[in-house]
Amino acid sequence: MNIPSKLIEDAVTEISRLPGIGKKTALRLALHLLKQNEVNTEALALALTRMRSEIQYCKTCHNISDDEECSICISHRRDGSLICVVEDIRDVLAIENTNQFSGKYHVLGGVISPIQGIGPEELKIESLMDRIEKASQDQPVQEVILALSATMEGDTTSFYLAKRLKEKSIKVSTIARGIPVGGELEFTDEVTLGRSILTRINYSTE
Repeated sequence: MNIPSKLIEDAVTEISRLPGIGKKTALRLALHLLKQNEVNTEALALALTRMRSEIQYCKTCHNISDDEECSICISHRRDGSLICVVEDIRDVLAIENTNQFSGKYHVLGGVISPIQGIGPEELKIESLMDRIEKASQDQPVQEVILALSATMEGDTTSFYLAKRLKEKSIKVSTIARGIPVGGELEFTDEVTLGRSILTRINYSTE
């Protein structure tokens, strides 16, 4: 792509690093920003800089947060006896958009994948176990929902977690298979995902 400005070329290169954005789209976005009021462009740059430098991860559930603990974990309206285990932060956003879940979350940060060298120790599994162990007597954890993608890696992780949780005499359920096998939660429509949460089933390791 022949761009007469090195400054624009650099901007296009950086924008095109974003997922799903090619060079042509990146150029269109760069030229759009160039036409905008300078204040607007600076506001965008500042927002991105602050997001990258100030964002935190909740010390309890590992979700993104502006503070030490996220708004979901500190909310008195959420049911602390119900924990939904997900792979990624995007899955939290997807489930929240259904407005069908009133419990809390635990973000693993991935799934078990021997091929990629990801074992249980690389995930936030021990953090989940400690969290359950330290739950207050007023509101102990009664159910853990395994809301992982219906892939081989997701199923392997669910099986491993169910085995670990079986020792703690906690109800373990999984979202109903309204989610297609091989599908990612992030790309599932809200109605299907919502129904899957509501019609969850007991998870069996037998």
